[in-house]
Amino acid sequence: MNFVRRLLPLVAVAVFFCAAAPAWSEDIIDQWASVQPPAPPKLQDVTVDPKTTALLMIDFLQQNCAPNPRCMAALPASEKLLAEARAAKAFVVYSKYPTAEPKQGEILAQVAPIDKEPVVIGLLDKFVDSDIDKILKRKGIKTVICVGNASNGAVLFTAQAAFAHKYQVIVAVDGVTSRDLYADQSVAHTLATAPVIGGKIVLTRSGMIKF
Repeated sequence: MNFVRRLLPLVAVAVFFCAAAPAWSEDIIDQWASVQPPAPPKLQDVTVDPKTTALLMIDFLQQNCAPNPRCMAALPASEKLLAEARAAKAFVVYSKYPTAEPKQGEILAQVAPIDKEPVVIGLLDKFVDSDIDKILKRKGIKTVICVGNASNGAVLFTAQAAFAHKYQVIVAVDGVTSRDLYADQSVAHTLATAPVIGGKIVLTRSGMIKF
């Protein structure tokens, strides 16, 4: 009986800690089917100063855009925005990523560079191992407009990097695509709501931009 009396406090302590321990929590994979998409981010009308604005034409290549119906369907919007930027004499910068196949690394003819519009080469973040920041600062650029492919790759990482380099960043959602609708949606949500950049990177459509 004495043994039982001595054991009871230990049992009580064990019960207390078991009750206080947090319940097992499901992770995102377990909760996947229960996730509901948030409301779409609000798009803004934008007026930019062409003297201090650059249009970043990100990875419009034979290799990644031409085989992608979503990218090709969005191309006319970017083509129109490019024409408007050039007409306003805004600065235009292109990007490519390294490829062993030169033809696959060619920029699509519909939006190809003209005159001396610069082309930088990089992987996801076009500010890494390239001269893009020097090129932009040399031109006195303060605002960059991002369009291109892929939304969840080079566009996302380059937009974030441009923000980190103190540029005002504008992303035209109708000129930004991947192979996947969900990826495009998640990128728009991330740009609109992520810590630090949320509310500071401007989301718009190409037709809502005035030079």
